[in-house]
Amino acid sequence: MKYQSQKIAMAYFAVAMGLFAIQVLGGLLAGFIYIAPNFLSELLPFNVVRMLHTNALVVWLLLGFFGAAYYLVPEEAEREIHSPLIAYLQLILLVVGTLGAVVTYTFNLFEGNFFLGLQGREFLEQPLWVKLGIIVAALMFLFNITMTVLKGRKTAITNVLILGLWGIAIFYLFSLYVPANLALDKMYWWYVVHLWVEGTWELVMAAILAFLMLKLTGVDREVVEKWVYVIVSLALFSGVLGTGHHYYWIGTPYYWTWIGSIFSALEVVPFFAMVLFSFTMVWKGGRDHPNKAAVLWALGAAVMSFFGAGVWGFMHTLSSVNFYSHGTQVTAAHGHLAFFGAYVSINLAIITYAMPYLLKREPYNQVLNMVSFWIMNSAMAFMTFVLTFAGAIQTHLQRVNGEDFMSVQEQLNLFFIMRFGSGAVFVLGAVLFIYATFVPRKELIGSVDTAPAE
Repeated sequence: MKYQSQKIAMAYFAVAMGLFAIQVLGGLLAGFIYIAPNFLSELLPFNVVRMLHTNALVVWLLLGFFGAAYYLVPEEAEREIHSPLIAYLQLILLVVGTLGAVVTYTFNLFEGNFFLGLQGREFLEQPLWVKLGIIVAALMFLFNITMTVLKGRKTAITNVLILGLWGIAIFYLFSLYVPANLALDKMYWWYVVHLWVEGTWELVMAAILAFLMLKLTGVDREVVEKWVYVIVSLALFSGVLGTGHHYYWIGTPYYWTWIGSIFSALEVVPFFAMVLFSFTMVWKGGRDHPNKAAVLWALGAAVMSFFGAGVWGFMHTLSSVNFYSHGTQVTAAHGHLAFFGAYVSINLAIITYAMPYLLKREPYNQVLNMVSFWIMNSAMAFMTFVLTFAGAIQTHLQRVNGEDFMSVQEQLNLFFIMRFGSGAVFVLGAVLFIYATFVPRKELIGSVDTAPAE
């Protein structure tokens, strides 16, 4: 570790891993409720469990991004973070907001209250005071990171990272706008949800992946930066108008079925470019980095994001297919694999790479870390296949044959049991990862310098 302010990242990673544990346990509980619908129905209804599962996912991924920025920006900018105090205050503000949202969800406090109560927009259920707190925290973060970059060295990695992080903050502002018209509401709602996960988050992922490839492979910076700019251009070109695949059936004009279909089909390209980039860098790189687990997670992020966001997204993004499949378990299959492949994996990759330097020890529990990689990836792949088959059957029975929703759900029970089993295995992998990352145990698998090689 070259810079003392990089220690900020450890606090963010620790909180992120705590929320990661809560998120996967919440997902396991939700999966069990699919099998036993009345389980905890009075104490913790399914809609609350689902909110906790999805919101914990979004928050811990953002905390991972923030931690990654606080770790890699000092090395890229070649200077300390502008204000460590602001960074820690930002984390406290985010934790308080998260706890406030969780308590509000769980106990349904302040029902109907515009400022304090739950808002009924999927993924954006946070009370208004929490949203405002998130915006303040985001502005603190952007000021801190931007000032650090402006006063230091500018690189392609920091340029792309800053663009992505500013995009996350700007598009989140649309969460404050709630039109009375439902179609208009959904149109702007996707400005947050889609333009985050299929736009600005892709830029952050590309920047983190480029940083990892630079450190792990030894490839020249110039080569890495050229790849990054190509990937980012493809992501923005396809992702922005690709929002149209959410506009098919919400009351928007018919031309969105063409725009959405064409540009959504192109969204697979930047993810395929990430696969080519990561494997080419590892193949051409001359550095035999001792942290094999970090290399594995970086390559895994590229591959699984290609399949989850790219292939599974393409499977039902064309309007003629989406007409039948939208809102079925096919969507759940795509969502789970895409989030895990792209954003969960890249966060776990940067945490795997950074923690030995932050804790000043050898690559630590690498075998357990790599075992957790294969467990989580295998479980997620199995879950995706199960949900895909369930979605195909659901589409035929419900959308083609016209059977009612609840009758179809009963016929999918075997798939839900298998989904729950794969979820339990995934939780095991997540626990192993957290243990391998944070428990101070050394291994005789090479050693890491106290400062990463350039």
